Amino acid sequence: LEVSIPRGVSDGSRVKVTGAGRPGTVGALNGDLYLVVSVQADHRFQRRGSDLYTNITIPLTHAALGGEVEVRCLNGSRLELKIPPETQNGQSFRLAEQGMPRLGQGDYGSLYVRADIQVPVGLSDRERELFRELRDLRLR
Repeated sequence: LEVSIPRGVSDGSRVKVTGAGRPGTVGALNGDLYLVVSVQADHRFQRRGSDLYTNITIPLTHAALGGEVEVRCLNGSRLELKIPPETQNGQSFRLAEQGMPRLGQGDYGSLYVRADIQVPVGLSDRERELFRELRDLRLR
C-alpha cells in the first residue's frame, strides 16, 4: 500500500487512508485505515511546530567585529548569515521560511540560529599580547 504523507506532519499525526481498512460486514464498504506518523529526528535541529532551532559556532573575532558564517538548512542548502558586530553568546537570528512546511498551508516556519561564540585556543605570543592590550583598554 502506498500512502502520500502530507507536508508538515509532526510526530504523532494521524493520516487517514479511506477504504484501506477492514472489509465491512454484509457487503458494506471497507473501513478506513489510520496511520500514526513517526517523524525521524535530525540531530542538527530541534523542532517546535513548524519552526526549527539550531546552534552554530562563530569565531570570537566575528562576534566582536562582525562577519559571515555558513548555516546549513534542513533541505541541504547553505545560507550565509551576516553576524553583526558585538554579537553576544546565545544571541539568536531568525531565517524566515527556512523551517518546516506548515501543514495544509503553502508557507514554511522559520529557522532560528543560536550563536555559540568560540574562544580561540593555542594563542601565539602576539595574540596574547593583543588580548592583554584589549583587556587593559576595557578596564580604563
